[in-house]
Amino acid sequence: MSTALPPYETASADLPGGQVVVVADPLTGAVVASGYKPLEATFAFLTPAEQARGHRPAPRGGGATAAAVDALRRYADGDVHALDSVDVSQPGGPFLQRAWTELRGVRAGETDSYTGLAARAGSPTAVRAAGQACARNKVAPFVPCHRILRTDGSLGGYAYGLPVKQALLEHEGALTAPEQQQLAL
Repeated sequence: MSTALPPYETASADLPGGQVVVVADPLTGAVVASGYKPLEATFAFLTPAEQARGHRPAPRGGGATAAAVDALRRYADGDVHALDSVDVSQPGGPFLQRAWTELRGVRAGETDSYTGLAARAGSPTAVRAAGQACARNKVAPFVPCHRILRTDGSLGGYAYGLPVKQALLEHEGALTAPEQQQLAL
């Protein structure tokens, strides 16, 4: 006799760049999906099997999303390292897992390049794969793919749009005044 898994819990918080939706597993407390999209679009990041569990708003008092929402609020209030300790979980092969771990090693206020991320993840020639790791990240901003720039220092891409990426980098102090002016052009 199998027991059905409980639905995922959801919540949201306002950050620089807009509102972030969080989907967390009540069994582990880990964030399994998050981002600057409405709930249904964020929930769609999950596999069909995960989606079959369904979702519900987090219970009053926090539930599985409490640590993530608290970290998001502290981040918005200026503690730019608050997201570092939130547990996350997302499926992916060995290179993706290494790349996502290395992304979490790029500290707030710093940036790296796709080339640098590939090297950090142990595959210096896998620059495109590093870009794919950023594109396939389902738990932004907890895995901070916004901190990865092109080799020339330009923003590159971001699933939630370049204004959101720029707002996060400015909030973290990763862009200098000349960079901000160049991006405004």
